[in-house]
Amino acid sequence: MPRVLVIEDDETTAREIVAELNVHGLQAEWVGDGRQGLTLALQNDYDLITLDRMLPGLDGIDVVAELRRAQVDTPVLMISALSDVDERVRGLRAGGDDYLTKPFAPDEMSARAEVLLRRRQPQAAQRLRVADLELDLVSHVAYRGGQPLTLLPTEYRLLEFLMRNSGQVLTRSMIFETVWGFHFDPGTNVIDVHIARLRRKIDGAGQTALIHTVRGTGYMLAARETTVTS
Repeated sequence: MPRVLVIEDDETTAREIVAELNVHGLQAEWVGDGRQGLTLALQNDYDLITLDRMLPGLDGIDVVAELRRAQVDTPVLMISALSDVDERVRGLRAGGDDYLTKPFAPDEMSARAEVLLRRRQPQAAQRLRVADLELDLVSHVAYRGGQPLTLLPTEYRLLEFLMRNSGQVLTRSMIFETVWGFHFDPGTNVIDVHIARLRRKIDGAGQTALIHTVRGTGYMLAARETTVTS
């Protein structure tokens, strides 16, 4: 699983970034201080770094410049509220690989992250497969038995999370916090509603059921049912 270091001092923004990266199968680690982020980046082999421009401890420009001086070639996605051209150019010239301005759409951030990861690992898989269910991570189109499926954005995110963790039981809390990006409310049925809609599209008549309910726990996507109930 690709590892991402998120260096961001705003907790709300950091949680949004981590949640979006997690749903796309990336393992994100968050730190809120520039100097601490630099230390972690120098000591660990991350696949990607998202870096806020203005940070306590050490500015984002200084962080990426120090990384490049230390010959750390990890792709860096700079994220900043400073949107003028001079600032973007400064960030890129300091060693950033891409520059995203705040406020940003989470799916644009994850798409930029995936592009940087593909540049570093051009042979990385671009499709997820479970039995005859496929998910194209580039076009964001799902196929069952070779036939395209029409998914809403949240359904796509939910299916991707299930497929990236196929064979594993995912609790409602895990699903809610990863796909929706905030803490689970035990009183909500939003997960069950979306699972039901996704089932109708994925598990058609005459097809082997792939989405299974684990009573009292959550859901699992698997080619064969064992100790679960649909």
